[in-house]
Amino acid sequence: MPIPATDNAGPVCVAALYRFTRLDDPEDLRLPLKRLCDDAGVRGTLILAAEGINGTIAGPGEGIAKVLEHIRALPDCAGLDVKMSSASAMPFHRMKVRIKREIVTMDQPGLDPRASVGTYVEPEDWNALIGDPDTIVIDTRNDYEVAVGTFKGAIDPGTASFRDFPDWFRRERERLLGTGKQPKVAMFCTGGIRCEKSTAFLKQEGVEDVYHLKGGILRYLESVPETRSLWQGECFVFDQRVSIGHGLVQGSLTLCHACRRPISAEDRKSPFYEEGAGCPGCHAERTEEQRASYRERHRQEQLAAAQGRSHVGAVMVGPDDGCAD
Repeated sequence: MPIPATDNAGPVCVAALYRFTRLDDPEDLRLPLKRLCDDAGVRGTLILAAEGINGTIAGPGEGIAKVLEHIRALPDCAGLDVKMSSASAMPFHRMKVRIKREIVTMDQPGLDPRASVGTYVEPEDWNALIGDPDTIVIDTRNDYEVAVGTFKGAIDPGTASFRDFPDWFRRERERLLGTGKQPKVAMFCTGGIRCEKSTAFLKQEGVEDVYHLKGGILRYLESVPETRSLWQGECFVFDQRVSIGHGLVQGSLTLCHACRRPISAEDRKSPFYEEGAGCPGCHAERTEEQRASYRERHRQEQLAAAQGRSHVGAVMVGPDDGCAD
């Protein structure tokens, strides 16, 4: 069985995947998929819903190939969207296969990305589109993701959750689009799934000239040379690598294990930073009782590591649905 290829070879293969398709009984698919992942040495999170599948998994190349082959055999999943990268160590603690109402939550009943989405733009054509003065560029990700890195000139909605995007757009529509000739709207996200829904949502709202980055930031950072890139900063990812840069190499950020936000070297110098217990971003949001609980969890993790045992601790989660997009 072929091993999925990556341009930045490492000991652990990482696959970010999604597919919008009709799954009549996701529950019937859950256990066979979980068993296959466990047998193949694959960990991560997969979300199954009536509208499709979404997730990020990691493991040996042979194991990832087996899981992808299984998923592609599901109804209308031969065209599964997959972004491959690698990690120096396993970035997930365990394997989870969950059933959800949506594979990425937007809370817009009746919205079907299979019926109408924006125009896909290949990474090599993205710079020209977003450099056009008649184009507005919207980052559809959450505020803490945007803070890590984004495209030059992109609008940050400042949303804490993807569920907030529809209300933000409706509130800001006139300011964004004006009342005369409407600009082109270009949107992007980490791997493409949130843009499938956000462009479908804008078209449902009557906006026609809508575009989105095919394969998301991940494919752009993989495909576009850094010398020609309009990306600024790093890209937050929903696993223990925390962030990646051009060429999909692991970035410089670490994670606050109290609030799951990314933290920089500057954050770690703050008097509000305490390893395993808090950071400047969450200090005012947590009680001393909560911090005491985090300290104990951190102590248990360190003890387990010293004894050569694994400790699940706080598990990495993704945008609104417990997995990466």
